[in-house]
Amino acid sequence: MDEQLRDLVLASLTQLGISEQPQDSVGILVMVTLSLLISLVAYWFVRRGVVQGLNRIIERSKVTWDDIVMQHRVLEKLSVVVPLLVFDLMVPLFMASESFIESLLQKALGLMIMLQITRVLFALLNAINDMADANEVGRRLPVNSVVQLVKLFLSFVLVILAVSLITDHSPVYFLSGLGVATGLVMLVFRDTILGFVAGIQLAANNMVSKGDWIEMPKYGADGEVEQVSLTTVKVRNWDKTITMIPAYALVSDAFKNWRGMSESGGRRIKRSVLLDINSVSFLSDEQLEGLKRFRLLSDYLTRKQGEIGTAKGINGRQLTNIGTFRAYLEAYLKANQNIHGDMTFLVRQLASTDSGVPIEVYVFANDTRWAHYEAIQADIFDHIFAILPEFGLRAFQRPAGVDFSELAANRG
Repeated sequence: MDEQLRDLVLASLTQLGISEQPQDSVGILVMVTLSLLISLVAYWFVRRGVVQGLNRIIERSKVTWDDIVMQHRVLEKLSVVVPLLVFDLMVPLFMASESFIESLLQKALGLMIMLQITRVLFALLNAINDMADANEVGRRLPVNSVVQLVKLFLSFVLVILAVSLITDHSPVYFLSGLGVATGLVMLVFRDTILGFVAGIQLAANNMVSKGDWIEMPKYGADGEVEQVSLTTVKVRNWDKTITMIPAYALVSDAFKNWRGMSESGGRRIKRSVLLDINSVSFLSDEQLEGLKRFRLLSDYLTRKQGEIGTAKGINGRQLTNIGTFRAYLEAYLKANQNIHGDMTFLVRQLASTDSGVPIEVYVFANDTRWAHYEAIQADIFDHIFAILPEFGLRAFQRPAGVDFSELAANRG
């Protein structure tokens, strides 16, 4: 078809007094100019007509994915391929077949077409990555790593096809020779290959995703993952510094991922209050009556008094202020709407030390957001410290300068 079109155009040029020999400079110049004009017209039609029309439709649509495609100018980049294809098809019209210039020109056009198609595919992949980032589920998937892997594969294919086009050899010819260079490549690009393999493992096993909170003290990382690539993981620490961790380090070394905490909907509160052993005692009748005014303790005290009966004396069973305080704390936490009721719930007494008797709270807050979690935890222990005197208990605190000053003043 190219030959027929070429003969038709050259015959028309002959009627105008222009030689039909393709080597004629005027004929070639006219054909080149005509080909360029046709290519530009094709580009103008596609860019101004088709692309702008589609963009107007996209702007009026209610979905968001097509807006992301438009932001990455996928259609605009695709429109550049059209004039290149048109000009490539018209090269035989003004170039003698199998001439050096025709071969050189077609190879150059072929390279430009392959490069532009690769740019279109890259833009489309970037759009897919942004679509995933805009979706809550997509952010948990290793889309960025997969996109980078596909880009790497496309770049490899582009290089093979480009070299094949330039040298007039089959792509299979170059693929068969890759085994010879494998050893050298592995030696030179060892770290890159390790990162590449680790990136695939991270992506396949979904070990780390964008938005995860990870801790890796070895690299000083403690913050939110901003980007997971095939070779590195970018972490923005809570102090706003940025740590770049090699991907293979996340596979070979230990790290903590807080994603499970976020997905479970509960965040652990594990903290103790140290009680002064000297403040631990049995409850007197007056103290019992005073504690019954607490709604959270009334049922507990009534039940315990019924169990104990009238037993008195040191060897008899009696209520202690520390045991009653622990029961109150359990009731208080169960009534707290900020505590997760379906997760581990424990208020326990630990082994006493020279710093007092530890009463440990081991529960889960139902809000995993850092600031809210800290506020819930602070409210609980604010209440604990304030309520201790009601039970005749004191929190243990090592003597400080003020304590020694008061002691000296009392002695004086």
